[in-house]
Amino acid sequence: MHEMALTQSVVEICERNAGGRRVTAVFLEIGALAGVVPAAVEFCFDACTRDTLLEGARLFIELVPGRGRCQGCGAESGVTAYYDPCPACGGYGVELLCGEELRVTELEVE
Repeated sequence: MHEMALTQSVVEICERNAGGRRVTAVFLEIGALAGVVPAAVEFCFDACTRDTLLEGARLFIELVPGRGRCQGCGAESGVTAYYDPCPACGGYGVELLCGEELRVTELEVE
């Protein structure tokens, strides 16, 4: 389960940016196409934060839907899977605009 390693990395990023203060909440964005299972990150969070500045912190996850722009016709649309055709023209040159995110957007500290 790679979510454990990803969650450990999130904890390390948060600790580096907390300035030595205790973290009470972590806000995380996870894209629908990031290949990350949000429920698994939530499950791993408690174990990964034990004995760290984040122990007891709340985790808030915002799911970011996939969105793309067709390079052929310029239409923007939702993307649920890689290599989906453009719903407007059927072309396969869809540039992904968002949906691959995995980022810490905010920390609450004491």
